[in-house]
Amino acid sequence: MENKFRAISLSYKNAPVEIREVIALDEGSIHSLLVKLKDFFSVTDTLILSTCNRTEVYYSHDLDISAEIIKLIGLEKGLPNVVDFMEYFSILNDDRSAIDHLFKVAVGLEAQVVGDMQIANQVKRAYQASADLDMAGPFLHRLMHTVFYTNKRVVQETAFRDGAASVSYAAVELIEELTSNTYQPRVLLIGVGEIGEDVAKNMVHVPDAKVTITNRTFDRAKALADELGFDVIPFEQCFEAMKEADVVVSSIMKSEPFITKGLVQSMEIPSYKLFIDLSVPRSIETTIEEVPGVLLYNVDNIRSKATETLERRLASIPQVENIIAETIDEFYNWKKEMMVSPTINKLKNALEQIRQEEMSRFLKNADDKQIAMIDKITKSMMQKILKVPVVQLRAACQRDDADKMIDIISDLFDLEKVSENKEQ
Repeated sequence: MENKFRAISLSYKNAPVEIREVIALDEGSIHSLLVKLKDFFSVTDTLILSTCNRTEVYYSHDLDISAEIIKLIGLEKGLPNVVDFMEYFSILNDDRSAIDHLFKVAVGLEAQVVGDMQIANQVKRAYQASADLDMAGPFLHRLMHTVFYTNKRVVQETAFRDGAASVSYAAVELIEELTSNTYQPRVLLIGVGEIGEDVAKNMVHVPDAKVTITNRTFDRAKALADELGFDVIPFEQCFEAMKEADVVVSSIMKSEPFITKGLVQSMEIPSYKLFIDLSVPRSIETTIEEVPGVLLYNVDNIRSKATETLERRLASIPQVENIIAETIDEFYNWKKEMMVSPTINKLKNALEQIRQEEMSRFLKNADDKQIAMIDKITKSMMQKILKVPVVQLRAACQRDDADKMIDIISDLFDLEKVSENKEQ
């Protein structure tokens, strides 16, 4: 039975942030889960993608083991009740549906802010993690390089990636909108991971803002601040800096809330204080909204306003979908060829076995010149005999009728018996 490519997806479309943050996997958990899948289920061609908006597992297996994989995620996360989360997962067991979903995710069609540019790098890192553990075979290697080629075409041929319209840019647009009546708003950025760094770089769209950056690793914060002309403070001073800030953007990884209601209550808030939580799991307690003057936004309720950039991206979606469809068709042509390759190789081996046996029988007393000539003639004959079945097999692939042709040729040349004899 041929292994099918399948997908398990939990995303912002069917799971709120409080569910996503519980299921989210860090690099260590992804590595551990990949090893378990390899050891327990012998899965092949596996990809695990976990971002603030989605946790997904793509895998090849002849059986649907999606429920078992979800239980393994629960084991990894210490969730004895992970079965209660089953309703939030979408399971794609159809080969083409799983592949189509991966393409749409990688390009940004499935992103919360359409065309989010961060997802392409996140997919590359997920692929690298699989490759490092030898969990990417010829199928996944070819699939991922086709995904990367599709991304390149989208950038070159459409306006889908023009401008900046990521989650982090949406946060900057929100800051700009809510501080429009504040003279030189003071913005504190806590954490300069991928999202935090992107927020900092996009703050050029709020030129009047006074931006301060802090990070657990001071040197990283200082390098970014120096590059952008922002202020930088040691991480230990961030609580004091919060008191002075009009806007606090938090994008740090922490298992429990970093900014609590009690902390915010201790601050004097003369008019307003805006908190933006871009962390998953969330780093700001939701109850801070109960403090007068506090506004809180997280990754679920940030929305980019209808900018020209976003409109151009939305208008480009049909073109992007056409590119995806074209490249998936090309990939499937390769996949079909791969399907018949083992049969072609078995046929070549069967004919070569016959050729070698007959050569050894009739050329015992022949000299080197005769052997060389007959070897050349029989190889040429073998190539001509092979040509028709190989052409027919490849034609059957294009008709989606390869299974029938494989069975006919296997029976005709008794390839299974030849293969068994060779193994013995």
